[in-house]
Amino acid sequence: MPKITIASSGKVLEAPEGANLFEFLNDNGVPVASSCGGEGVCTKCLVRVIEGAENLSPPNELENDMNDINEFPKAHRMSCQTKVYGDIVIDTDYW
Repeated sequence: MPKITIASSGKVLEAPEGANLFEFLNDNGVPVASSCGGEGVCTKCLVRVIEGAENLSPPNELENDMNDINEFPKAHRMSCQTKVYGDIVIDTDYW
C-alpha cells in the first residue's frame, strides 16, 4: 500500500492503491481545504508534492484547465483530481 507522508507533521498514512488523495486525507483526519467538496472547481485543495510526483496520476483535463486559468505554483496538485499509486511526501501552507 502506498505511504502518504505529511511533511510538516511527519504523519504517515497507508492508502489503497488508486485512492483519491482528497477523499483519503479527509477520511483519515487530515483536513484538506475545499469549498466545492472535491468537485474540482475551487482549487483550494492544492497540495505541494515534495517527493513522489511520479507516483500520482497524471493531471486530468479538469486539472489542466484549472491550472491554465490559475497558474498553480510548481509541484502543486489538486488533491481532488489526484490518485495515489505509490509513496509520496506532501504538504500545504495550512497544515
